[in-house]
Amino acid sequence: MSLTEFSAYWTEQPSIFVAPAAEKDPQKRAMLVLKWFLTTLKQSYATRNEKLGSEKKPLNPFLGELFLGKWEDEAGTTQLISEQVSHHPPVTAYSIWNSKHGVRLQGYNAQKASFSRTITVKQIGHGLLHIDAYDEDYVFTIPALHIEGLITGSPYVELNKSTYIVSSSGYTSKVDYSGKGWLSGKKNTFTATMYPTGKEKDVIYTVEGQWTDQFVIKDAHKKVVDSYNAKNSPKTTLQVAPIEQQDPLESRRAWSKVAKAIQKGDMDTTAYEKSIIENSQRELRKKEAAEGREWERRFFTRVDSWPYVEKLLKEVPGAGIDADKTNGIWMFDREKARGAGPPFSALSEEMMQKPI
Repeated sequence: MSLTEFSAYWTEQPSIFVAPAAEKDPQKRAMLVLKWFLTTLKQSYATRNEKLGSEKKPLNPFLGELFLGKWEDEAGTTQLISEQVSHHPPVTAYSIWNSKHGVRLQGYNAQKASFSRTITVKQIGHGLLHIDAYDEDYVFTIPALHIEGLITGSPYVELNKSTYIVSSSGYTSKVDYSGKGWLSGKKNTFTATMYPTGKEKDVIYTVEGQWTDQFVIKDAHKKVVDSYNAKNSPKTTLQVAPIEQQDPLESRRAWSKVAKAIQKGDMDTTAYEKSIIENSQRELRKKEAAEGREWERRFFTRVDSWPYVEKLLKEVPGAGIDADKTNGIWMFDREKARGAGPPFSALSEEMMQKPI
């Protein structure tokens, strides 16, 4: 499985993704955005552990790799575009939207791994959720992580430090992560608070629990107003075009021979098929360098600054865009999407009407 597919974990439960659009109260709306963010953590960082028994290293995407799909359920159609916009450093950009409810998400992220007694991964980048009905934005940061259980042979992910969600409507949410200690605690534990931006002590909502299990949301009077059970909450299946109908740059088609060889345990064929992709990419980079150009991204454009997002991120201690670490700031480009051609012409035209 390629890292470009990981963008789909933001929206495996479309009804939770679009729920804030139906809420008229801005405080409750911000709380529902926080709830959505928390529900994505299990899919993003622990689902692979359940399917395969332990953490597995994903395939490293090549520059220009694409992953497209959609979810169809009671929330309507929710669509996804994910593109590898940089290889050095590796950066994945994504755009997810539900036109029926007017909810749009875009973002990009890179990972920087380091090794000591364990594997630590710093995630660089951010996401922007937009709700059309209220012309409202939510900027969020991405958690750092490390791998536990390497010594016992059962590795799993723990999230580190804090992440923030800052809204244009004047609310901030802070999520603090902790894990199982030597003597006490449970793995994948977190606490979160929501408060008026700049007034961290004036807590409106608190959330406590485990992001791989259950959590409860309480108001300022300690009354439970919502809850979530990650183990029992159903996911909507992502629909992806048959491999033979995919563009040659789409992940599952591009990596199909490698994936089949890995599943068979045929490491010789795996190495051979992987080398074909890698050598092809090297030749493309040499040709581009000789011609004085670079690869043209199909759905995203690099910009030097994003003042609006930078303004919201000022509310986050020590946060910044760090464009130098992601080879630029990557924004979804609706004009490029319009001209992408088949098999992408089936993408909803409604997506293009209101840029984030």
